[in-house]
Amino acid sequence: MSTNDIIMLVTILAYLVAMVTVGIRFSNKNKNVSDFYLGGRNLGPIVTAMSAEASDMSSWLLMGLPGVAYLSGVAEASWTAIGLAIGTYVNWLIVAKKLRNYSQICNNSITIPEFFSNRYRDNSRVIMGISAVIILVFFVPYTASGFAACGKLFSSLFGIDYHLAMIISAIIIMCYTSIGGFLAASTTDFVQSIVMTIALVSIVIFGVNAAGGLDAVAANAESLAGYLSFDKLHDAVTGGTSDYGALKIVSTLAWGLGYFGMPHILLRFMAIQDGNKIKISRRIATVWVVISLAVAIFIGIIGNAATKAGVLPLLEGADSETVVIQFASALTKLSAVGAILAGIIISGIFASTMSTSDSQLLAASSSVSEDLFRGVFKRNFSEKASMLTARITLVLIAAIGVVIAWNKDSSVFRIVSFAWAGFGATFGPSMLAALFWKRSNKYGIIAGMLAGGITVFVWKYCISPLGGVWNIYELLPAFIVATLFIVVVSLLTKAPEDEITEEFEKVKAIK
Repeated sequence: MSTNDIIMLVTILAYLVAMVTVGIRFSNKNKNVSDFYLGGRNLGPIVTAMSAEASDMSSWLLMGLPGVAYLSGVAEASWTAIGLAIGTYVNWLIVAKKLRNYSQICNNSITIPEFFSNRYRDNSRVIMGISAVIILVFFVPYTASGFAACGKLFSSLFGIDYHLAMIISAIIIMCYTSIGGFLAASTTDFVQSIVMTIALVSIVIFGVNAAGGLDAVAANAESLAGYLSFDKLHDAVTGGTSDYGALKIVSTLAWGLGYFGMPHILLRFMAIQDGNKIKISRRIATVWVVISLAVAIFIGIIGNAATKAGVLPLLEGADSETVVIQFASALTKLSAVGAILAGIIISGIFASTMSTSDSQLLAASSSVSEDLFRGVFKRNFSEKASMLTARITLVLIAAIGVVIAWNKDSSVFRIVSFAWAGFGATFGPSMLAALFWKRSNKYGIIAGMLAGGITVFVWKYCISPLGGVWNIYELLPAFIVATLFIVVVSLLTKAPEDEITEEFEKVKAIK
């Protein structure tokens, strides 16, 4: 390992130590389970905005999205980004404040499953149980993909064994999250969003110069068939193109529908201290997301040009997701300053991964300890025992994530897209119905969640492989199916009790 490699490693380690320190600092602020999982509803507007978006933009922002753009051009990456940008804004606009108010009025609900259960007065806790299982099914592998990304990162840069690097990364994330809970996760996410921003800007500046300037980048992109087209995909193997038709575009835009069902983002809405300051959060979050997504796609385009210029090696298949890592390696070879900057860039990838993984661990942990143990199985613990249960559950879930991440041959982008579809189709229509449709009832919500979840699996593994018009992103058909089930079943079954509708009107009246 060269001197510059050591400098880069020290920079990364300093960042990781800082994150654990934040967890320790907030450990004494968790007086009860509500504090641990929701921070006592005490987040300010800036931290709320940036932590929500940092937890949203997982490792795929600095790995998956640039990798897609590097290989096939702007079509898939851009339509995905446009869908996400629209979804981000609309989610903040119509869901954030209403969920903040409704969840507090609904017996101060601190988890998404608990909110659904309290909203519909589901004394049987069936909704809570189904919701908790859904979170586990989709969050554990989602979290595992983050651990895997960290493992690949260290392995690629320093030649460290993948499994060892992945385990160490998981332990660091687990430590600061289990110690500091939601406040630690939200604060570190805020810091990580800043680090991610620095990483994105640094790569663009270095990459453009390394590739020979903006003119060289543009010339390379224009020379590749279909690379800059919004209705064609460039084929890196044959040099030809394939169609990216209207139906495919619509289904890709459907990424934005996923926001209505993302527990780790919705929890930020529930945790903000003052609902009247959500407008500030919305503006900050939307601007950051739009810029970050655009820059991430541009990095993929720059990376392709840098490969043509001989600065980066040729990246094929899943290796395209290491384009940012390759830029960091090139920076390290320049100077000690370059090594420090490379360390910040790699910390940015860690930031994007950790900011999502910590939030997912908390959401999955709360599903087991709060929703299943205390809610469904009615195991009443003291506050001290509840805190211990929460932390033990979080550690166990992280351990399962490590086991799932043991196989490193996977695409970050594809894993994230499947989990995103799962949450979007199961919780998205249910959340919109809970917040905006007074006639919806628990039977419709149960039917919608089950139908949405089943459709995601069936479409992904049975229908989409048929190709043609069927080869669309599974979130769109699953979201539609879930919505139809909620509407039809709610209308065919008993209307909600007066107590439920009166509470709905009470929330509706809040300005």
